Amino acid sequence: MYRDRTLLPKEAVRLAVLGILAGKPLDYAQLAAELRHFTTRIVGPSIELTGSSIEMFRLEGLIAFEGGQRLALTGKGNAELAALLNSGVRAPFDGINRLVLALKMRFLHLLDPDSQKTQAEMMIEAAETELARIEDLRKHHEGEAGHLGAFLAHDAAEARARLEWFQEFRTRL
Repeated sequence: MYRDRTLLPKEAVRLAVLGILAGKPLDYAQLAAELRHFTTRIVGPSIELTGSSIEMFRLEGLIAFEGGQRLALTGKGNAELAALLNSGVRAPFDGINRLVLALKMRFLHLLDPDSQKTQAEMMIEAAETELARIEDLRKHHEGEAGHLGAFLAHDAAEARARLEWFQEFRTRL
């Protein structure tokens, strides 16, 4: 993890693998396909996300074969999943940070209600930080020739909508 308790790319992969297996046991090929499908749809093909092989998760005792060919989460894997889900959230929501956010949203229901609310608060704080950063840049370049102002206004509107969504999400928890 980074110093601010947010996930490194390889930890995002860990979160994805463990979260996927929390849903149901899968064989190796199914797990690899699900991991690749989800991560590439969020961030596109990425060398950063090739990380640890699934076999390393088995050697670490996070997953194990169950009834032959299917891999399942172990007790140690469940504990690691909870730790990863309880990590921080970092803005801006792009690249790996967007993947981490999407993974948290996919698997957040696996945490207890208080931890879910804590995560929602972190998402709100990160969204506020992102909006403030964009607004500061927009104000700094206000009145300049070119198209940056319109682009930043659009970017700020998206960030504001995301912040409002997270605030509404928190109230639904």
